[in-house]
Amino acid sequence: MSDSSEKLPISEIYKVIDYITIFKSSKWWEAIVVSEAYGKRSIGVYLWVKKNDVWKRKNKFSVRNIDEWNKLKNAVDQLAPKLSSK
Repeated sequence: MSDSSEKLPISEIYKVIDYITIFKSSKWWEAIVVSEAYGKRSIGVYLWVKKNDVWKRKNKFSVRNIDEWNKLKNAVDQLAPKLSSK
């Protein structure tokens, strides 16, 4: 499932199907999560920040279907080469 033994700080509304931690430090945690709620699955990109020893969600971005993913992927593929300076 994941590379962390710590439970994801995600609402109990969501059933976590699987996830991958992208980055985790003592203050920040970023993960890609496949979850299910109300009979529908989605992929969420989560960012949490630890305040007073408690993880709080800072940001969440969801992908709800394959068509939406393909549009996002194509846009990122087009823009990714611009990450290189000059």
